[in-house]
Amino acid sequence: EEQERLLQGQPDQPRNPKVLRIAIIGAPNAGKSTLCNQLLGRKVFPVSKKVHTTRCKARGVVTYEDTQLMTMITCAWLTPLHLSFRHKLDEAMLTDPWDSMKHADLVLVLVDVSDHWTRNSLSKEVLKCLSEFPQVPSVLVLNKVDLLKKKFILLELVNELTEGIVNGRKLEVRAALEQNSSSSAKAPLQITQASPPENRAPVSSPDQARGGSDLDSSGVKASESSLVTGAPQGPTHNGPRDLKDRKGWPCFQEIFMLAALHGEEVDTLKRYLLMQAKPGPWEFHSRVLTSQSPQEICNNIIREKILEYLPLEVPYGVIQVTEMWEEGQSGELLIVQSLLVPRKSHMMMLIGRGGKVISRIAQEAGQDLMNVFLCDIRLKLKVEVKS
Repeated sequence: EEQERLLQGQPDQPRNPKVLRIAIIGAPNAGKSTLCNQLLGRKVFPVSKKVHTTRCKARGVVTYEDTQLMTMITCAWLTPLHLSFRHKLDEAMLTDPWDSMKHADLVLVLVDVSDHWTRNSLSKEVLKCLSEFPQVPSVLVLNKVDLLKKKFILLELVNELTEGIVNGRKLEVRAALEQNSSSSAKAPLQITQASPPENRAPVSSPDQARGGSDLDSSGVKASESSLVTGAPQGPTHNGPRDLKDRKGWPCFQEIFMLAALHGEEVDTLKRYLLMQAKPGPWEFHSRVLTSQSPQEICNNIIREKILEYLPLEVPYGVIQVTEMWEEGQSGELLIVQSLLVPRKSHMMMLIGRGGKVISRIAQEAGQDLMNVFLCDIRLKLKVEVKS
C-alpha cells in the first residue's frame, strides 16, 4: 500500500531538482540488471544466467540529494522473431528498447568482456539502436573485467569497440603490450585523455576517476602501454547502411570498466551519472526505488530462481498466479503463489526429488524478498499442471 501510494502521489520536489533518464542496453547476460541493482543499492531486478530474465518494463530510481537518476533496462533486447516465440515474449517487450531510447538522456552500452565470442564487437541490434538515436549521448561500459586474466585484452577491446575514437578524439596506441604468457597475470591498462572538454568529468577509466591511472584495482601500477587521445575528430553519425561491416561505435563520450556483480567501480560510474543530470522535475518520490509494484518484484524474484534451477526452455513455460498476498498478525507478509506448468514432467522437475527443488526456490526467493521489503516473509509455492 505504501509503494502504491508513493507511485500514485506527487513526487516530493527539492528546490532545484535535477534528473537523468538512463537507458541500459546490451546483449543478454551482459549484466544490465546486476548493474542497475548495484546503482540502486538493493536487489529489485531479477538476475540469472539464462537469457530474458528481465521481462518487465520497469525503471529503477536513484535519488541523491537534489538529483534523481532513472534507469531503464531493455528487457528483451531486440530479440529475433523466432526466439521471441520460443521465450513467449510479447510485442511490448520487443519494442521496449526503442521506447527506452526515445526517452533517454544518456545510454549505457554494456559489454561482457569475459565472453570471448561476443566481446570484440557490438551486436548489430545495439549498433542499429545507436545509429537511430545519435542525438542521445552514449557511454561504453566494459563489465566483468575481474574475470579477465589478461588485462591487455581491454586495450584491444577499447580500440575495437570505439573504432579508435572516444569523445571526439582519436585514440593512439603509444606502446603495444607483449601478448605472451608472462604478461597474462595482471597486465594493466592505462587510458589518458589530453585536455578533456570543459565542464565534463575526464573519466575514461575508473581509476582515473580515483586520481590514479592504472586499471587493476589490486594496486598494480600502469605500464608504459597506454591509449592517448590525439587531435579532435568530428563524430560522424552513421545511418543503417554503414552498419554492415561495423564492429564499434565512434561516438562514445566516456569509457568505464567495472565488475557489477561485486560492485567494483560502480560508485565511480554513479558519480559520473549524477554529474550528467540536468535541471528538471522529479518523476518519482524520493523513497521510491522502482516503478514496479511489490507483486511484480515478487514475481520476478521467484521467476529468477525458477530460471536458475530448471533446465533449458522449461522455465519459460511456467505461469505464476498469486493466490494470497496479505499482512500477518505480527507484520509479516504472507504470500502464496501457484506455479502452473504445461506438462507433468515439468512439474516433477520443478518439485524435485523429495520436494528439494521447490523448497530451495521458496527459501532463496523468500530471503531475497525479505531484503527487498525489509520485513519477514512467509512464502509458499504450489506446483500444478495447467488445464
